[in-house]
Amino acid sequence: MTPGTKPEAPPAALARLGELEAALGTAIRGKREAIRLSLVCLLARGHLLIEDVPGVGKTTLAQALARSVECEFHRLQFTSDMLPSDVIGVTIYNAHTQAFEFKPGPILTNILLADEINRTTPKTQSALLEAMNEEQITVDGKPYPLPQPFMVIATQNPVEHHGTYPLPESQLDRFFMRIRIGYPDRNSEREVLREVNGMPGAHIKPVVTAAEVIEMQDWVRNVAVDESLLDYILAIVEQTRAHQMLALGVSTRGAQALHRAAQALAAIEGRGYVIPDDIKRLAVPVFAHRVVVNTRLALTQRTADASDRILEEILTLVEVPL
Repeated sequence: MTPGTKPEAPPAALARLGELEAALGTAIRGKREAIRLSLVCLLARGHLLIEDVPGVGKTTLAQALARSVECEFHRLQFTSDMLPSDVIGVTIYNAHTQAFEFKPGPILTNILLADEINRTTPKTQSALLEAMNEEQITVDGKPYPLPQPFMVIATQNPVEHHGTYPLPESQLDRFFMRIRIGYPDRNSEREVLREVNGMPGAHIKPVVTAAEVIEMQDWVRNVAVDESLLDYILAIVEQTRAHQMLALGVSTRGAQALHRAAQALAAIEGRGYVIPDDIKRLAVPVFAHRVVVNTRLALTQRTADASDRILEEILTLVEVPL
C-alpha cells in the first residue's frame, strides 16, 4: 500500500486509541512520546523495559497502562532472595487428592509488571525468558500457555549498581523496546505538585478490553510496509554490525521488532502504511539496548548514552528511501 492509497478502516477499538493515550497522559504529565511508545509496544505484541532514575514515573506508567486495559494484572517486586518458582509457580502434593497439583505463579496473567527487574538474580531473571519468547511456561515438563494478550513491563534503575544484577544481552534482546521517561518540564511538574489526592494513575479506569487489544494487534500486522522500507531497515541493521564503535550489532530479532514497531506506530497515527519517519523515530528505542558498545568507549561514558548517540549517527549515514 502506498501513501496515496486509502487504508482499510481500522476496527472500532483502534479508533479509541486517542482516548487510551489521553488516559495515560493524566497519570504521566508531559511525557507524550513515552506514552505513545508504550502503546506501540502493546500493539506490536512486545515487552517493554522502562529504564530511568528513581522517582520519574516508571512504575506509574506501567501501572497506568495495565489499568487502562480490562484484563488481569500482576505486579512483582523483584528482590535478591526471589526464586524462579516465585515467578512461574510450583507443583505441590495435595494430600486430600493424593496427586500433585500445579499452583500457578503471577506470570500467568495478561500484563506483568516486573518492578526493578535487575535486583533479582540471573536464575530468577531467566524464568521470564520462555514466557517472553514463546508465550508459555514449562513446569515439570508440562507446558502452560499464557493468557492473551500477554505483556511484560519491566523497570530498572541504571544509576544505582549496588545490589543489582545487570540483564545479560540475551534477555535484553527479548525486550521489544527500551524507553526512558526523563524529568518533566516545569509546567508539567507544577501540575504534579498540585495533585495531592491519591496515588498518580489510581483514578484510571479500563478503556479497552483484552479482546479489543487482540483485535488491534491483529490489525497492526496488516499495515503495509513497502519493500524499499524493508531494505531501509536492513541497511540500518547492517550498519550497526559494521560500526567500529559497536562490539555487537542488532540481531535478526531486533530487525523484526523495528518492522513490527513501525506498523504499530503507523496504525496509532491512523495510517494503513509505514513511512520512513516511523522507522527513524523508532530505531533508537528498539535498537539501543540490543547493541554492545566497544569497551574502549564504555570506559569513558555511559554505555546507554553512547549507544543512543551511535545509532543517531548511523541514521544520518543511511540513505532514506523516497
